[in-house]
Amino acid sequence: MKNLKGQKCVACTIDAPLVDEAEYSELMSDLPGWEIVKEEINKLVKVYTFSNYQDSINFATNVAEMAEIEDHHPAILLEWGSVRVTWWSHKIKGLHMNDFICAAKTDQLKSG
Repeated sequence: MKNLKGQKCVACTIDAPLVDEAEYSELMSDLPGWEIVKEEINKLVKVYTFSNYQDSINFATNVAEMAEIEDHHPAILLEWGSVRVTWWSHKIKGLHMNDFICAAKTDQLKSG
């Protein structure tokens, strides 16, 4: 357990290391409901559900505001009753520790 939500993102440069796949299971143990999805590259994905559209909008806005503070930006798909959040690091084309930190902070936004 790495207390991901208590960490801050660091500037990610083109030569920053990808998180080693051997570390995935330890990091994912702090991120219930998140999945590592292999598209062209590995990405962290989770869908949050809500009882109405306004709650979905509010959550998506909160995620966007947190992302701006962390200077690390996800893909956010807003739909009625759900928000799909996808984290990955564009510069290094894969998963950086920042993605896991921001996933934990996203969960924290949902839980209160």
